Amino acid sequence: MANISELELQNLRHLIGGYDTTSCKMEEYAKCCQDGQIKQFFEKGAQTAKQNKQALMKFLQ
Repeated sequence: MANISELELQNLRHLIGGYDTTSCKMEEYAKCCQDGQIKQFFEKGAQTAKQNKQALMKFLQ
C-alpha cells in the first residue's frame, strides 16, 4: 500500500461512510416504491454507491 497521510485516510473514511449510507438509503427507498421505474432508479443508485465504496476500499488494502 502506498503511504497516505492522516488527512487522506480521514477523507477516505468519510467518503466510504457516505457511500455506505447512500446505498442503504437508496435500497430502503426502492423497497417503498410502487412505480417500477423509480424503484429501478433507486436500485441502480444503490448499486453504484456500493461499487464506489468498494473502489475506495481498495486504497486501504
